[in-house]
Amino acid sequence: MKIVFFGTPEFAVPSLKILLGSEHEVIAVVTQPDRQSGRGRRFHLCPVKAVAEEAGIKVLQPLKVREQKFIDELKQLNPSVIVVVAYGQILPPEIIHMPEFGCLNVHASLLPKYRGAAPINKALIEGEEKTGVMTMLMDEGMDTGPLLLKEETKITREDTAGSLSEKLSETGAARLILTLEGLEKGNLKPMPQEGEPSYAPLMKKSDGLIQWTLPAEEICNFIRGMNPWPGAYGFIGEERFKILMALPAEGDGDPGMIESVTKDELLVGTGNGMVSIINIQPSGKPVMEIRAFLQGRKLEKGMRFNSDDQKFL
Repeated sequence: MKIVFFGTPEFAVPSLKILLGSEHEVIAVVTQPDRQSGRGRRFHLCPVKAVAEEAGIKVLQPLKVREQKFIDELKQLNPSVIVVVAYGQILPPEIIHMPEFGCLNVHASLLPKYRGAAPINKALIEGEEKTGVMTMLMDEGMDTGPLLLKEETKITREDTAGSLSEKLSETGAARLILTLEGLEKGNLKPMPQEGEPSYAPLMKKSDGLIQWTLPAEEICNFIRGMNPWPGAYGFIGEERFKILMALPAEGDGDPGMIESVTKDELLVGTGNGMVSIINIQPSGKPVMEIRAFLQGRKLEKGMRFNSDDQKFL
């Protein structure tokens, strides 16, 4: 098959690499425009673009996929199928219905659960014990198209959004190749989605603010779901701390209040139970295990993590 691949972040890289190593022909890669990032505001290649350029594949970076100039260029390429993996823009109907075999999407949830841009984060935040990857034919809705193949993945207590994304990206790549084979041979029957849909919208940095009035278990799931991005955080005074891993602990305390400090443990009260912070990152500093962090910090029982960006306590 002649394939145009749409994708941007690291999650899409295994899918692109498996296509490049297959019998299919990747004739172009479409990815988001280069963005400025970091303190120097330098332009950096996204992971998909870096792989495509190394392989000598043509790269297209339209500001908006609805631009007629881009659509006309895509028509000239005449792909057999378009593969979309975490691209970052909604495709217009003119593109969705363009290829002979349609537009094929790799989505990191068990649809119709967690349609949208952040299904991995949402599955962890909601305390799911399993998730997975599904391939589907795209239609004009948000992840509403008919399903093709799926594979379930167990979520462990140690999983973060980062580790789970890495596992699901590899699973998705394997399912993608099998899906293309089935479509080409005509022995893969699309099935409509069944069940109650739920949604996982795009996340912002501000979404990472920890609400300490939640139960300890929910807070720990939230922290895992926000790691590494956008990052779960709170404030002590005016200083911002990112928390990357925490575990529920026995006992009770006031929400956000530091209830116990030892040389290797920091316990914080919640709406139900307590949280033991495992890994923490002070603003502008590297990630630290809690023991190392406490060696250089004078924290005392009675100090409080604030849950409001605007009101520093």
